[in-house]
Amino acid sequence: MATVVSETSWETREAGENFPVALRLLPRRHREHLHAVYGYARHVDELGDSLPGGPAARVAALEDFRAQTRVIWTGGEVATPLLRRLAATVADARLSEQPFLDLVEANLQDQRVSRYSTRADVLAYCHLSADPVGRIVLELFGASTPARIALSDRVCTALQIVEHLQDVGEDRRAGRVYLPQESLASYDVDEHALDARPAPGVTPPALRALVLAEADCAAEMLHEGSALVGQLRGWARTAVAGFVAGGLAVVDALHRIDGDVLGRHAAPAKRDVVRHALTALVRGRA
Repeated sequence: MATVVSETSWETREAGENFPVALRLLPRRHREHLHAVYGYARHVDELGDSLPGGPAARVAALEDFRAQTRVIWTGGEVATPLLRRLAATVADARLSEQPFLDLVEANLQDQRVSRYSTRADVLAYCHLSADPVGRIVLELFGASTPARIALSDRVCTALQIVEHLQDVGEDRRAGRVYLPQESLASYDVDEHALDARPAPGVTPPALRALVLAEADCAAEMLHEGSALVGQLRGWARTAVAGFVAGGLAVVDALHRIDGDVLGRHAAPAKRDVVRHALTALVRGRA
C-alpha cells in the first residue's frame, strides 16, 4: 500500500506554495473541505514525483491509490486518514468522483510523458492536472454549471502554467519539460540551457523572453476566467477571486525577476495577492 504523506508535510508545502491568502479567510467548514482536497492533490503529486523506485514503482503506487480513492464512492472501508478526511468532504458536499481520478491520471501521464510538442498538448495535460481542482471547488460551493466550469478551466489551466514557469529548473532536474517544444524552437532555446546550475542571472535572454511571453498568456487566461467571480456569490466568490489573485501575483513575480526562473524563485508577494483579489471582487460586483 502506498505511503501516505503526513498532514504536517502537506500543510507545510501548502504554506510555501501559491495557496491563496484569500482562502485563509473562509469559514472553517469551507476551509477544512479545501484542505482535504488540497491534501489529496498534494499526496497524489508526491506519489508521482517523489516516491522512490522510479516510474514503475510510482505507477504501481498511483494505481493502488486510485483504487483506494474509488472506495469512497463505492461505500467500502476507506484505508487511510487522508482518504477518510476526504470521504467526509465528499459526503458533505456530494462531490463527483471523476475530478479526483483525473488528478491521478495526470500523474500517471507524468510517468509516461516527459515532453510536450505543442501548446495544445500542454493544455490537454493541464485539463487533467489542474482543471479538476476548479471543478471540485465549484461543487464544494454548490455553484457548478457548464458555463462556470468553462471559466474555471481557464483559471486553473493558467495557474498550472505559471507553476510550471516557476519550476522550470526543478522540473528539468526531474526529467520533465513542460515548455512546449515548438515554443523552445521558436525562441531558439536549446533544451540543455535548462540544465544551468541555479545562480542569479543564469537564465539565457531567449529563455527569459519565452517565460515572460508564457506568463503574459497565462495572465490573459486568468483575466478571461475571472469573469467567473461575477457569476458567484458569497464565499465562493471570495475563493475564486483568491485563486485568480494568486496566479496574477505569480505573473507579477515572474516579471519582477525578469524571467530569471533558473536563477531565482518567482515568489508571489502577499500584497499582490490581496491587491488582485480586491480588484477581482470589485470588477465581479460591477
